[in-house]
Amino acid sequence: MPPSPPYSVAELADAVLDGAYGPRPRELAVTSAFWLHHTTRLAGSPVTYRNNYLLMRSGDAFGACAFETGELAPDFCADASGRSLDTLLRHDCEPVRLAALDAYLGRVQPHRDTPIAEAVVLPAGAPEVRARARDAAVAGLLDIAPGARVALIGVVNPLVEAIRRRGGVPLPCDFNLTTTQWGDPVTDDMTQVLAEADAVVATGMALSNGSFDRILEHCRKQGLPLVVYAQSGSAVARAFLGAGVTALSAEPFPFSQFSADATALYRYRAEAE
Repeated sequence: MPPSPPYSVAELADAVLDGAYGPRPRELAVTSAFWLHHTTRLAGSPVTYRNNYLLMRSGDAFGACAFETGELAPDFCADASGRSLDTLLRHDCEPVRLAALDAYLGRVQPHRDTPIAEAVVLPAGAPEVRARARDAAVAGLLDIAPGARVALIGVVNPLVEAIRRRGGVPLPCDFNLTTTQWGDPVTDDMTQVLAEADAVVATGMALSNGSFDRILEHCRKQGLPLVVYAQSGSAVARAFLGAGVTALSAEPFPFSQFSADATALYRYRAEAE
């Protein structure tokens, strides 16, 4: 019997520790752990994206979690390899726990082997080409009427553009940006954009900064569609499909920005009730 749908990330982690999703995490080890600091400025954009990622490999899966500068020291990785996922799931740092949880769930059920996942191949090419294809694939999960207001929690400029192309009105929210590429104001008040939204798109960063549970609860209560675009915690977000998350674009590591070759992301849609 499959486990009951979780209502929070902490509840999901507890269920994993109890063996509800497969082998107990103490039986699985992290083979390698590494840290990436990555910057991107797409052609024609005045915005430089700055990202830090923690990656853990366990078996044939990579667990990933983005984190804010200063939240985790790179030397954490020196002693992480060889540790059990159980140990890392109990770590006092949230990005560590999320990366370990993502590694576990991605290992017991890889995206590539999941029957309900739709593989979308992003074309080979320049970063701008691949970013537009990726964000169009995410926006394609939105079933919105013209003029629908879409809260965008975690601003990605090509995704702003993709939402507009589908007739939506983006309501951008981000902790690190003040305007979009086109000069739209970006608020850091998530409560404000959620209150105005007809639909919500959230990036995987919401998992690592602790806001995911709040977004999930709001969308459940208001009956709003919630689309998650996840590089961070793509397998974690999948666990909430049909339990608040209505659609998911999951992009496991290596992410599209780290390759010029064709790569796949995986789209999921919750079954209609």
